[in-house]
Amino acid sequence: MSLNKSQAETARHGAGPMLVLAGPGSGKTKVITERTKYLIANQGIDPSHILVITFTKAAAAEMRERFCRLMGGRKYPVTFGTFHAVFFQILKHAYGFRGENIIREEQKFQLMREIIQRMHLEYQDETEFIGELLGEISLMKNTGISLEHYYPKSYAKEIFEQIYRNYDGRMKRQRLIDFDDMLVYCYELFKQRKDILSAWQQKYQYILIDEFQDINHLQFDIVKMLAMPKNNLFAVGDDDQSIYRFRGAKPELMLGFQKSYPDAAKALLDVNYRSRKSIVDTSLRLISHNPERFEKKITAGRKESPEEGTGAVHYCLWENQQEEGKAVIEQILKDCRHGCSYNDCAVLFRTNTQPRLFMSQLMAYNIPFRTRDNIPNLYEHWITRDILAYIRLAQGSRARKDMLQVMNRPNRYLARESLMEDTVAFDVWADYYYEKEQHWVAERIEQLEADLRVLSRIGPYAAINYIRMGIGYEGYLKEYAQYRRISQENLLEVLEELQDGAKGFAAYEAWFAHMEEYTRELKRQKKEQELLTDCISLATLHSAKGLEYENVHILDVNEELMPYKKAVLDADVQEERRLFYVGITRAKEHLYIHSVKKYNGREMDQSRFIEEMQKEGAASG
Repeated sequence: MSLNKSQAETARHGAGPMLVLAGPGSGKTKVITERTKYLIANQGIDPSHILVITFTKAAAAEMRERFCRLMGGRKYPVTFGTFHAVFFQILKHAYGFRGENIIREEQKFQLMREIIQRMHLEYQDETEFIGELLGEISLMKNTGISLEHYYPKSYAKEIFEQIYRNYDGRMKRQRLIDFDDMLVYCYELFKQRKDILSAWQQKYQYILIDEFQDINHLQFDIVKMLAMPKNNLFAVGDDDQSIYRFRGAKPELMLGFQKSYPDAAKALLDVNYRSRKSIVDTSLRLISHNPERFEKKITAGRKESPEEGTGAVHYCLWENQQEEGKAVIEQILKDCRHGCSYNDCAVLFRTNTQPRLFMSQLMAYNIPFRTRDNIPNLYEHWITRDILAYIRLAQGSRARKDMLQVMNRPNRYLARESLMEDTVAFDVWADYYYEKEQHWVAERIEQLEADLRVLSRIGPYAAINYIRMGIGYEGYLKEYAQYRRISQENLLEVLEELQDGAKGFAAYEAWFAHMEEYTRELKRQKKEQELLTDCISLATLHSAKGLEYENVHILDVNEELMPYKKAVLDADVQEERRLFYVGITRAKEHLYIHSVKKYNGREMDQSRFIEEMQKEGAASG
């Protein structure tokens, strides 16, 4: 395919900085590879002086392959790599680092596990807690904020500082670095050793960056140093697709590019070759509600016949998630009867916990699917394990491990040493405290026994409700969330989802059988999905970025989910709008926007984004 006018002008930019605004489906990869060819073939630039930076290994490999094809299969020594790969090469030359100096994920987890166990911290899910801590450390390094001035979300400041110092100290003693250290060390190296910086400036005289909207402060500071003094920096991206603030990426860096480089040229790749016109127009109406962005006029490169009108975008409102999921499946099966394949269909969500019900519906229909995210199993969550321990005790279990799990959830001030036998006898247990003249504690044991008698007489849905409200488990979750400085809404959502899912089961046997079957099927799906050649794609909006599908369904387009309930500040809402924009621009032929009246049994409002997307007379279905 030949270049259009804006692509050709952009690819033929001469020396100096340039900012390229590349909307969805506008051919940015083509422009980057064509520009690389132009620099070599037309400007006489030594290929070894050209550096092309991407954000993922897969993108770097694809860019290299497409460039090779463009050059007729001939190999040129252009450097294609991620930020981390390029910066690690620099550190290898400076410090003699090798592959074994890069800490593996399992090593990081084990190191952190040893630290938090020695500190005797309280947490419910170790993997989740370690993941939060490592995420905090990564964000701190990428934002360039010092430990003294960083205020963590996952734990009290003094505890986080102690964890970080232990973690960082052990890493340094073992001469290990992680991906974030590669940026930090490279920045410090360039700041302190101008001779080394000068050598790399001579090496990379032309720098091209893909997905520039995802850059963070530290990466940009290093790139600016590397590009000096000629500043041959070719930055390609779309500020409307900047969706990684939680990792430290800032759209302000792209918006302020011309402040850093006042003489920078600017170009817009203004044709979307991916989506039908009505989808392009819908996406532009939505994103225009963000005040802090580059204005863009984008047209659809695909022809759309007049009779199609706005028929590519469908708005659907359903009573609940069960109805929603059933309707989506029926539409997918209908599309497949009319010539589509499962591969042409994607179902997108805001969070990685949303697809659980829909996945069980796909399993019931025996429809193959692939998940692009790790979807946690609701029935393996620690909250579910607590609820099931209560139910086992109500059904007659007297196992010490079941009792230990829930005896202080909520807190009854019961000591582990009061339960020394493998089998619990309530009267003996109560006597332990009566003998110590702690009558109020003994009475709590008797109340627990009475609560278990109530639970033994009711079904799954009512039992969960009684554990939440009657026993006070919901109050325990709120206290735990406050102690851990995490969202209580997220914990309560797990309870709501579990309770809502139990509604369809009158007896425990059927409910337990469903959990076992779902867990077994989920494991089978994970094992087999890489072998699937024709399957539906399930993805969060984040992981759908960069992909495209004939037909896209976005589920649960409701307030509190899209935009997400944590988006309070205006900057957060703008990020949510960009994230939704990414989702709707994945669609080539048909886009389905689904909302529900009830989510996990709770009344919900449709998302404000729907009104922003629509115009007078917009089609709905």
